[in-house]
Amino acid sequence: QVQLQESGPGLVKPSQTLSLTCTVSGAYITTNYYYYGWIRQPPGKGLEWMGARPYSGSAYYNPALKSRTSISRDTSANQFTLQLHSVTPDETAVYYCARGDSTGIFAHWGQGTQVTVSS
Repeated sequence: QVQLQESGPGLVKPSQTLSLTCTVSGAYITTNYYYYGWIRQPPGKGLEWMGARPYSGSAYYNPALKSRTSISRDTSANQFTLQLHSVTPDETAVYYCARGDSTGIFAHWGQGTQVTVSS
């Protein structure tokens, strides 16, 4: 059974870079036809897809965040990382990593990690 676990700082200052890591167990992140992505949910709001990285090829991003977002991976550690630059307080949210498949559905999610952007 695939499991995902987010990790990273819970507090980031405005204008700095938010960096989170997702560690995957029970499956390799290079397994064909799966992709791994990040989703966030600000308090009182809906889910927002941020971007994803497929089993091969380049990452793709929410157009609204593309200029500030990067998703990389470390295949030896079976991890993938989100970097979001120049964060603002309204980007305070619970950040989730998740695995999607060919149906387009994120079927497996991490438990989420709270990130607060505040000085």
